[in-house]
This record gives sequence, structure tokens and C-alpha cells, in this order.
Amino acid sequence: MPVQVLINLFIAFLWMFFQDEWSILSFFGGYLVGILVLFSLRRFFPASFYLKRFYSILKLFLLFISEAVSSSIYVIRQVIGPKVDITPGIFKTETELEGNMEITLLALLLTLTPGSVVMEVSADNKVFYIHGLNLPESEHAVIQSKIKYEKAIKEVTR
Repeated sequence: MPVQVLINLFIAFLWMFFQDEWSILSFFGGYLVGILVLFSLRRFFPASFYLKRFYSILKLFLLFISEAVSSSIYVIRQVIGPKVDITPGIFKTETELEGNMEITLLALLLTLTPGSVVMEVSADNKVFYIHGLNLPESEHAVIQSKIKYEKAIKEVTR
């Protein structure tokens, strides 16, 4: 992937050189030409097309933002309510992810989502121990978020 980005930047600068116009617009046009060239030559590279991974990263980021907003609304509703009726607790859930980067990314995303905190990861990196704000409801919500995050993380890293 880094090779493709460097080749695309090289094509963009080469385009500006041939156009004899050093501007952002000329660079952007060359960058688009570079994308088309790299897309047509993608079968010669060992890695997949780099914009595919960029799109997957963008999807993961937007998924995190939507999950954070929805869980923030839930937490705010619990806190502002006239009576605080929560049952915090700890539950465990298993993951299909492999590798330190994938496990760490999932743990961080779950921790940054309001209402849940990853307390511990087992030694074999397969089980998460998570503290939830309101156990019956938040356990279901965290597990649903975990499934969505796992799918998006697999798209980014594999």
C-alpha cells in the first residue's frame, strides 16, 4: 500500500511538471490521473488497491462516530432522568479477531464508546471482560457494537 501512495504522488508531481503549472488544482488533477493509472495496473501489485483500504478506514471511523453518538444519547438519558435506575455490572464476551493490533483497536473502540469499559483482555486475546452501565441493556448494545466493529476492523486490517 505505501508503494501505491508514493507512485500516485509521483504521478501527480510528474503531471504538474508536464503541465508547467505548479498549483493545487494541477496537483489534484495529476492525483486523479494517478488513481486511474494505479487502478488500471492494480493486478501487478501484491497488495489490494489502496483506496479500498482508505474507504474501509473511513467506514470504521463513521461507524465509531454513529455508535458513540447513539450510546452517548443513551447515557445522557440515564443520567438526566429523574431517578437513576441502573444496574452496573461486568460481563465477558469473546472475539474472533487475531493479532495485537486488531485486539487493541477493538478494545479501544469499545472503551471509547460511552457506557462500556474494557477492563481486561484474557491472556489468549480471545475474551474481553467489559464493565457495562446498565447490564441487561448495555450488554446487548455492546455485543451488537462489537460485532459491527469486528466486521469493520477485519475489512481494514485484512
